[in-house]
Amino acid sequence: MLNNSQVWRRQFACFTASLCAAMQPVLMHAQEPALPLPLLAENAAPAPAAASPAPSGPVTTPISVDPAATAPVLPDPNAPAPQPLLATPSQNVTLNLINRLVQKGVLSQAEAADLIQGAEADATFAKAQAQALADTQAAVMAQGTMPPVEPDPDEVRVTYIPESVKAEIRDQLRAEVFAQAREQKWAAPNSAPEWTQRIRMFGDIRMRYDQYMFADSNNNTGVFPNFNAINTGAPFDVSGAVFSPQLNVDQNRERTRLRTRIGFDIDLEDGFTAGIRMATGANNSPVSTNQTLGSAGAGGQGGNFSKYELWLDRAFIKYEASLLEYANVTVLLGRFDNPFMTSSQIMWDEDVGLDGIYLKVDRAWTRSFKTFLSGGAFPVFNSDFNYASNSPTKFQSQSKYLMAAQFGVEFKITKDIDVKMGLAYYQWDNIEGRLSDPFVPLNTSTAGNTDDTRPLFAQKGNTYRPIRNITPTALNGFGTTNQFQYFGLASQFRQIAWSGRVDFNHFEPVQVSLLGEYIKNMAFDRNAIGSVAINNRGGGGAGAFDGGDTAWYMGVNVGKSIPAFDKRGDWAVGLGYRHVESDAVVDGFTDSVFGGGGTNMEGYTLNAAMALSKRTFMRLAYMSATQIGGPPLQTDVFLIDFMAKF
Repeated sequence: MLNNSQVWRRQFACFTASLCAAMQPVLMHAQEPALPLPLLAENAAPAPAAASPAPSGPVTTPISVDPAATAPVLPDPNAPAPQPLLATPSQNVTLNLINRLVQKGVLSQAEAADLIQGAEADATFAKAQAQALADTQAAVMAQGTMPPVEPDPDEVRVTYIPESVKAEIRDQLRAEVFAQAREQKWAAPNSAPEWTQRIRMFGDIRMRYDQYMFADSNNNTGVFPNFNAINTGAPFDVSGAVFSPQLNVDQNRERTRLRTRIGFDIDLEDGFTAGIRMATGANNSPVSTNQTLGSAGAGGQGGNFSKYELWLDRAFIKYEASLLEYANVTVLLGRFDNPFMTSSQIMWDEDVGLDGIYLKVDRAWTRSFKTFLSGGAFPVFNSDFNYASNSPTKFQSQSKYLMAAQFGVEFKITKDIDVKMGLAYYQWDNIEGRLSDPFVPLNTSTAGNTDDTRPLFAQKGNTYRPIRNITPTALNGFGTTNQFQYFGLASQFRQIAWSGRVDFNHFEPVQVSLLGEYIKNMAFDRNAIGSVAINNRGGGGAGAFDGGDTAWYMGVNVGKSIPAFDKRGDWAVGLGYRHVESDAVVDGFTDSVFGGGGTNMEGYTLNAAMALSKRTFMRLAYMSATQIGGPPLQTDVFLIDFMAKF
C-alpha cells in the first residue's frame, strides 16, 4: 500500500504529463518561424515616424535586412474573424485562458476542444485516485496505523478502476488488516488472548440449614459401631473395656452448611474438551461437598472462623465424534460425573465422581427411537506402593476395581410422552473384606496382609466382618488382650440395576415425571455372610442375621427439574419412596442425606423448590427413614437450601 507522499508524487507526475501533452501544439506553433502579427486585427498604414530625442547611451547600428522580408503580412480581408470558444466568460481561469488563445488565433477551436477533453479526462482520473486513496485511508484508520509498504517496481498504472474491482480491493485490504490485527494484537490492545475464548467458567454457592431428629425408641446401647471411624484410624482393640466409636442415634442435631463449587469447561478443538472443578468439603468424602460452618470436623479444619479447604472435585478429558455418520462416540478419561443413567440416589449419591475411563456409543435409529451402550473401568482403591510401610517384607496388593456396563433406550410413545430406560451391570472386584494370614499384632502399628481390603470410606448399613486372623498366644493373653482389629464388607457385590423414567410434556412448561429404579445384588450369600457378620442382627443386635440384597425406588416429580430453572417463578415438587436393604448397594456411595446416609433404610421424601430469579432458588425437603433389619433406628431430616449459580 502507498503512503500519502508517494500518492501525491504520482498524482503530480500524472498532472505534469497531461499538461505537457495538452500544451504540445502550442509550443510547436510558437517555435515555427513567423512574422510579427499586429496587435489589432485591422492593419493600418504606418504613420510617419516622429522625431525622437537622441539616445543617451551608445548608438546601435541596425542590422540590414531584406525589406521584403520585413514587410508586414496583411490579413485576408475576406477571412472570417476567429470566434471565441465560449460565448460568455467562465469562472474557470483555465477555460478563460484557452478561450483567449482561440480568440488570438493561437489555438483553433478543434485544438481547444481536444485540450479541454483531455484535461477533463485527467481530472476524472485524478478524482478516482483521490476517492480510492480516501477509501483506503479510512479502512486503515479504522483499524489503527499500518506500517508503510514499499511500492512494487513492476506495478502497472490503470487509469480507470471499475467499482466492483475497487470494492473487492477494499474487502481484501480489510481482511488483511483484521488478520494482522488479530495476530499482532495492535488493533485491540486490551483484548484477551485467543485461548481464553475457549474457556467457560461456571459455579454455584449453596447455603443449607439441616436438622436431624431421632426417635426416642432408637437403640442406644452400643449396637451401631462407626466402622468408618475405626477403619480410617488405628485398629480397635475389641478385647478392651471401652466402646468402639459409635454413631449418634439419640441426640438431635442442627447445622448450617456451605457448599461452593467452581469449574471450567475447556474447548480443546477437534472434538476434544476438558473439565476442571473445585469444591468445598469437610473432608475428602466422595458423597458430600458440604462444609459445616463453625465445626472442625474429623479433618480438623474449620471452627473459630478458620479457613476451609478446597478440593479437586473433577478433572477430565473428553472426546466426542461421529462414527461413520451412524453413531456418536463419547470417551471420558480422568475424574468425572457419574455417566450412567439413574433415576434416584439409592445407589449413587449426586456428588459421587467416578475415576477411570468411560466409553459410550449412541445411535438415533429414527427421530423417536434411540439406543445407547456404555461401559467403563474405574479404580476404587489402589494399595500403597510401600504397603506395609513398617515391614521389611511387603504385602501383595489389594487393589479394588469397578467394571460397569449399561444398555439403554429412549423413545416416544406420543409426541408428548418420552420414555428412557437403562439396564446396567456392576461388578466390584476385591471390594469385600478378606481374612488375613494368622499373625500376632504386638501393637496398633503391626499390619496384617489384608488390612487394605477394609473400606477407607463408609457411611452405615452394610454388613461387616473382622479381617484380622489373630493367633491366641501368651503375648496377647491367649486372645484376651491386644486384639487389634479392622473390619471389611461381609458381602461381595455384583449388581443388576434397572432405571427408568416417563416424562409427560403435555402441560409444558410443566412436566410430570414418573421415576423408578430396581437393584439386585447377585453376589449376596446370606449363609456365608451370616456366619461372619457382626452387625445387622435381630434381637437387639445379638440375634440372627437380618440383612438383604434388594433396593428399589418409586417417585413422581411435577414442574421443572431444578437444573432447568431459568426464570423467576419456576417451581418443582416431588414425592418419593425407597426401600434399600443392607447389602443391595455399597453404603459408601449411596445417598448421604436420607437417614444420615447409607443403606438398610426405607421411607419417603417430600421436596419443593422455587426459583427466586434466573440464577437463584430455594428448596425445602423432608425425609423420614426407618431401619429395615437389625436394632430399631428411625431418623427424620428437614433441610432448607438457598442456592445461587453462575
